[in-house]
Amino acid sequence: MIDGQPLPYFQPLIDTATGRIAGYEALARLRDDSGGITSAGPLFVDPDVDPQDLLELERSVRHLALERFRDSPDGFLSLNMSPLWIAQRAHGQPLPSLKLLEDIGLPAEQVVFEITELQGDIHQLKEVVQRYRQAGVRIAIDDFGAGYSMLDRILALEPDILKLDIQSFRKAASGNGSNRDFVRALAMMAEKTGCWIIAEGVETEQELHFALECGARYVQGYLFAKAEENFLPADAFQTQFSSSRDHYVRQKLAEGAKLAALRESLARLFAALRNWLNAGARPAHLPSTKNYPWLLRCFLCDAQGTQISPNYERVAGKWTSDPRYLDHNWSWRPYFYQILAEAGEDSRVILSNRYRDATSNQYCMTSGLFIDNSRHLLLVDINISMILGPSENVTLAKSWAPET
Repeated sequence: MIDGQPLPYFQPLIDTATGRIAGYEALARLRDDSGGITSAGPLFVDPDVDPQDLLELERSVRHLALERFRDSPDGFLSLNMSPLWIAQRAHGQPLPSLKLLEDIGLPAEQVVFEITELQGDIHQLKEVVQRYRQAGVRIAIDDFGAGYSMLDRILALEPDILKLDIQSFRKAASGNGSNRDFVRALAMMAEKTGCWIIAEGVETEQELHFALECGARYVQGYLFAKAEENFLPADAFQTQFSSSRDHYVRQKLAEGAKLAALRESLARLFAALRNWLNAGARPAHLPSTKNYPWLLRCFLCDAQGTQISPNYERVAGKWTSDPRYLDHNWSWRPYFYQILAEAGEDSRVILSNRYRDATSNQYCMTSGLFIDNSRHLLLVDINISMILGPSENVTLAKSWAPET
């Protein structure tokens, strides 16, 4: 037996395209005899609570939430659904949640069923999810990124919305490096499958900026509002969101300016390296790196990506020659095909996406220029933290600057 009166609280989801409230997630609360409100969330992970009592609690909150939302003029309502209970329905058996929508008179298009975990029979779950979708309900998957073992189930269900795992998201937003890359990769995968992303637990502007960087369509969290009993005006946070978004855009423009300066420096460096090659390519005559503190190494490949020179690196302020990578072919590196696409255009300096360098364990970019009528490829590796700083990150598509 669960003590307390069940009731729904509503946390707004902000549309990042408009800054307006696009919908709400309904969350279960309990009101005690003295009027105090507590979250019912812990009950759903308590093994000592009777599952039937939990089912009745969830259904009660769902019914109340839908009734309250029926009179809302716009937006959608997201409701948590346990797949273990969904999968208990026999094939073709009527679905109570769809019947409830019909009885209340709320259009299915205004409802999102958020599947909170991916347990149970996947085939049975898929059949029920398909029926929800055919009725017009959208499907969201919670905790996306919490475990790779769920990916096959996510792909099988073909959800409309993926909700980033809150712990992974916060860890990535507060740091840099591999955590950020992992969450960004998840978001990119979601985008490629046609899913919208929700970033929840957004409590700081830094987390909001990372959500925008991940392409989140909706954000929710205490930065804007905690869950409350009543709905808010659709434009309640529009000014606040616009200010934060403008701050994000200014940061990105500042990053762009730094990268533009990098491209100009690269153009000068490549001109100096070409002169060095034409003058005999003696290591002692390599150009000074005083104006290129971000330079890690340079080397020469043939047009197929096979390295035909040693690595020339700066160690303790001096050029050194490392022949270990002679005859290694780098065509397997993702950046190689970005550069290869520009073969035949000696005037283009190409800058790769950011990646972790296995040799130095640093985050790098590689820049390349085809020379000698595209017979050779001149490459330099860049320590990107020297450009953007250790706390800044960048994801670039293919980019270039004219050589000067």
